[in-house]
Amino acid sequence: MKIYIDENLSPFIAESLNILEIPNRDGFQVLSIKKAFGKGISDEDWLAKIGEENAVVITQDFNIHRNQYQRELYKQHNVGLFFLSPPSKTGYQYWEMVEQIVKRWRDIKKHCKSERPFAFRCTSRSSDFERL
Repeated sequence: MKIYIDENLSPFIAESLNILEIPNRDGFQVLSIKKAFGKGISDEDWLAKIGEENAVVITQDFNIHRNQYQRELYKQHNVGLFFLSPPSKTGYQYWEMVEQIVKRWRDIKKHCKSERPFAFRCTSRSSDFERL
C-alpha cells in the first residue's frame, strides 16, 4: 500500500516514515508526491496517477475537497485522502506536522483499508478522523 505525502509537506517526512515502516513488513510504503512526480505537478495530474496506483494521500490542502472538479476527480480515480487541517492559514510548522502525522499514523494505516474513494479529515485538536 502506497501512502503519498503531498507537495505542501516536506519530502523528508515521507522518507523518514518510509524508513520507520520497513521493520513492520506490512506492505506500507511512504512516498513524496514532489519526488515521485516532480515539483509543481498539478493536483489534477497526481490524482490520476495516484488512482492508478491504488494509493492514498496525506495533505493539508482541503481545497481538493472543496473544489467540486477536484472532488469529482479523486472520486473518479478512487483515491483515498487524509486531510490534516492546520490551526492557522499559514499551515503547520515542520515539527507540528511531524507530530500530527506520527500521532495519527496507526489510524491512517487502519483507514487505508477503507473502501475507496474516501476522504478523512482531522484538526490539530480532534482526537479522531472524521469521514467526509
